[in-house]
Amino acid sequence: MTTSNELGVISVSDSAVQDIAALSAAEVPDAGGAAPRVLGRAVTGPSALGVRSTSLTSPPKARARVDGSIVRLDLSMSVRWPASVPEVTNAVREHVGGRVAELTGLTVAEISISVTALVTGSPASARVR
Repeated sequence: MTTSNELGVISVSDSAVQDIAALSAAEVPDAGGAAPRVLGRAVTGPSALGVRSTSLTSPPKARARVDGSIVRLDLSMSVRWPASVPEVTNAVREHVGGRVAELTGLTVAEISISVTALVTGSPASARVR
């Protein structure tokens, strides 16, 4: 996106929006990094292949397409088992859309989410009461 005013020009790149989206998605409890991929396929139990494992502490993968002031996002992520996949993805969609709009001034038209893994064995994040 490029906007002009009397003070100058502001340009927001696809990669900047991708970074904001990925880091914002990681802020949602029970959401995390995407499953590793080999030859375009998600790999479960990748430690034998020497590929990184799926982690809830790493940010999801994001891809952004900015067209003028409109952005479309694709996220690939994991969800902590036994959390509700629809609840987590809805929370991610709402949080990411709000953060991207707030930080960039862009309108988020669409957020597509692919859940590539369910992660077990990780302790739930601490919640403040």
